Amino acid sequence: MDDSQIKAQIGLIGGTGFYDFFEGRGEELEIETKFGRPSDKITIGEIAGKKVAFLPRHGKKHQIPPHKIPYRANIYALKELGVSRIIAPSAVGSLKQELMPGDFVICDQFVDRTKFRQDSFFDGPEVAHIEMANPYCFEARTIALEKAKELGIKAHPKGTVVVIEGPKFSTLAESLWFSKMGWDLVNMTQYPEVVLSSELGICYLNISLITDYDVGIYSSRKIEPVSIEQVLANFRQNTEKLKRYVSSIIENMPQQRSCDCLKKAERAII
Repeated sequence: MDDSQIKAQIGLIGGTGFYDFFEGRGEELEIETKFGRPSDKITIGEIAGKKVAFLPRHGKKHQIPPHKIPYRANIYALKELGVSRIIAPSAVGSLKQELMPGDFVICDQFVDRTKFRQDSFFDGPEVAHIEMANPYCFEARTIALEKAKELGIKAHPKGTVVVIEGPKFSTLAESLWFSKMGWDLVNMTQYPEVVLSSELGICYLNISLITDYDVGIYSSRKIEPVSIEQVLANFRQNTEKLKRYVSSIIENMPQQRSCDCLKKAERAII
């Protein structure tokens, strides 16, 4: 794809609070891919002189639950638009008391506990085995941490997120197990977004916003367990801070990539 065909350089996968990111100045595109339709129309706008494609992960009306999100169509649609980097904010629960609601975490590892998701573009006859030792783009993570420091945002420099199938929250036993394994966060959407992005050579940056303590932490503190109302309220409370943070990251993304993400995808193909 040459520069004249690129409609966007950066993809932004988000949810509530990001629908007005371009303040009504974006262009909506309806896209059909060979993997079906993405979650909703994609809006193309400009941030700091860069073309950005915004895709609502759950649809604009939040009508798609996490286990039904068309992950392959979402990532493939962004690739077809020319996107080479994806920034993907997500709400997460904390599995450790020191990781507090309102904090950000720049994840560097994940554990997959999903069950039924289509998580590869390579179902044959073309075969690829993507490297996942370091799934998140190091260059993008470095920029995100630098910008957090400049903005005075509390962002933990690394974290392991365990991704569950959903839409239910964890049981007490599951949550306690996750914590005892040493994992930091729990979420329902980061997998397979990060793997699919990697297969296509797209840099993937997750910004996890902690909205609550998971049920295992609540039980040790003898307070009420997590509820969807609490998750949404905490996410909305931090939306404007998150938008400023994402805008700053986009503004400081260099035109050329110096990471290994594209080469990793090329090496994967047999």
